[in-house]
Amino acid sequence: MDIPSISGRRRTIRRSGFEDAFEAEPSLRRFLEGRQLGFDADPHETVGAYLTKWLKAMEFLLKPTTYTRYRTYVLCELIPVFGKLRLEELAHDHIAAYAHEQLESGRGRQAVYHCLATLSSALGTAVRTHRLPFNAAQPLPMRRPRADERVPWSAEQAVTFLAHCRDVDPAFADLFEVIIGTGLRKGEALGLQRQCVRIDDRVMYIRHTLSAIDNHELVLTAPKTKKSRNWVPLSERVAAALQRAMARSTSTDNDHVFQGTDGKPLHPAAVRRRFHELRKQAGLPHVTIHDLRHLAATLALEGNVSMAVISKTLRHSTLSTTANIYSHLTWEVAMAAVHTIEARLCLVEARARGVDVLALSRPAPNPLFSHAA
Repeated sequence: MDIPSISGRRRTIRRSGFEDAFEAEPSLRRFLEGRQLGFDADPHETVGAYLTKWLKAMEFLLKPTTYTRYRTYVLCELIPVFGKLRLEELAHDHIAAYAHEQLESGRGRQAVYHCLATLSSALGTAVRTHRLPFNAAQPLPMRRPRADERVPWSAEQAVTFLAHCRDVDPAFADLFEVIIGTGLRKGEALGLQRQCVRIDDRVMYIRHTLSAIDNHELVLTAPKTKKSRNWVPLSERVAAALQRAMARSTSTDNDHVFQGTDGKPLHPAAVRRRFHELRKQAGLPHVTIHDLRHLAATLALEGNVSMAVISKTLRHSTLSTTANIYSHLTWEVAMAAVHTIEARLCLVEARARGVDVLALSRPAPNPLFSHAA
């Protein structure tokens, strides 16, 4: 059949391989319906061809870091495995077999899950645009792996780390002081601009996050979620650290608060390496820089700050996100909770027995004073 092109010339589309006209007719009808709805319903389109087109369409819709991750999964994982199959032939058993094979070979569950989730996203787009009648990757043939329970440093360990950094590398000490004191994500701290910091008002505004594309090109992108783009209050410690950092960042080439000795923004990978160097020097257990964000939340929980306030401070998208991440709480907070329950039950039982509740609440007599009497 002939179809129009952008140049105005007609171009011919030929598809063969059908046994007879009855078999070719449904494919022709499907192809014409697809053109009316705005998608290509080529009956011979392969999974590889579709994923390549989908990836190109996503390039300007996704954050650069997300697009890079999708590109890796599509080009290095999905196309080599499923690329030669016709799109309509891709079935759930193909995807399930791939998942089982990968897991049985010792591949990490997180890596396999992310590959499958990328495929599901691509096929979901095909369903929404009426290219496919259903998503063959749904339901996924494996559950989402649970994240490892994070065990952040204690307040004492955080103080030890910051003290060591001030002695060895004051510039990085200020960076980690800001992350621990506010719960910023690493990219948000590295992407912080001077004009977004108002020391006198004790507030800063999160407007960017610094990311490395392919671990090389540095780009400023939007924060992780809509609620991440918000204001963050500053304590005296954090305000002082930001003042020192801005005093050092004298380069006029950029407005980053945290800069390297060359005046350029700090590379996330370099910050990660330096963090672990300083951590090992201080003799502290392994944590990630992101765990410093969890440390900030844990310190607030131990100070009896409500979960709702912590959620606002960390700028989570929902309160349930905060509750799920920190459902384990800490030992001190959990013990305080069960002791409060115990005290309340004992008080009600005492009232039921007619015991003098006020007497129970009075402090016990000091034996030193009784002997003196």
